[in-house]
Amino acid sequence: MVLIISRNDVQNVLTMKDAVKVVETAFKEFGTGNAWMPTRVSTTIPEHKGWIGVMPGYLKGMGALATKIVSDFRENVSRYRLPTIMGIIILNDPNTGEPLSIMDGGLITAIRTGAVAGVAAKYLSRSDAEVVGIFGAGVQARAQLYGLCEVRKIKRVKVYDISLDMMKSFTTEMSTNLGIDVEIHDDPKNVVKGSQVIVTASTSNKPVFKGEWMDEGAHVNAIGAHSPTTREIDTYTIMHSKVIVDSIDTALEEAGDILIPLTEKAITKDHIYAELGEIASGIKPGRCSMDERTVFKSVGLSIQDVATAHLVYQKAKNANVGTEVNFF
Repeated sequence: MVLIISRNDVQNVLTMKDAVKVVETAFKEFGTGNAWMPTRVSTTIPEHKGWIGVMPGYLKGMGALATKIVSDFRENVSRYRLPTIMGIIILNDPNTGEPLSIMDGGLITAIRTGAVAGVAAKYLSRSDAEVVGIFGAGVQARAQLYGLCEVRKIKRVKVYDISLDMMKSFTTEMSTNLGIDVEIHDDPKNVVKGSQVIVTASTSNKPVFKGEWMDEGAHVNAIGAHSPTTREIDTYTIMHSKVIVDSIDTALEEAGDILIPLTEKAITKDHIYAELGEIASGIKPGRCSMDERTVFKSVGLSIQDVATAHLVYQKAKNANVGTEVNFF
């Protein structure tokens, strides 16, 4: 029997707190060589500003095997009133290959990406970080803030987006749900100045702020851009920060935030300090001083989806959530 787990089912059983823990465990496995994760296969659909990727992965220690098929169509919200990011995840039994579950991947993608932001901030942001500046006010910006609030005592949030309506909705929802001060800003510089953590979760294809605006000790979670020709942070920010990525191989194929400075010869590959898994597993230290500027660039790894899907399946089974279907 295959368990079908809908978006509502995922929402009912998965918390950000649990997601942060399981994603951190996944990165520890990755950092110690206990994970199998080929580079994802993807294709673009330029006439519709779309992208689709296939991401398999296996975590040996966790006993988790899954494949995600995810799409990112930038005009979905404005043209079709559909989510920008949608997907499904197929979970298999690692012993037999038997399909165990087919589940919504859109919400899992959002939550696990928020979770990795929390993991990155745990190791890379200042321990006293309490002010966050966020570029973007969509689903991913929300997940990012939830993830950060699991690891830091956030008191104030400054948000910037090209849509005033989205900022208003974001401000109302997040201030109510998290009980913190959330402010709308129309000047990107004001979002950056005074923020100990800066999040870029936009759909922009060019830098959303100038690196010169960053305070000493600031940490950046760069999440939104994931193609070789697009970026949300500028060359100055990369040059003057300790740079950590989720996967060096994947970043050097897909992360314009890294590839564009490389093309400009502003940095070399050696400027990438570490992968997050190396830091989470203790192979390399994370933040080394209060004044250090750090950047975590994520393009998303299948191990995040595999670990989170495995957790969702276990929690759904325990709670009798989902619909069983006999496929064979």
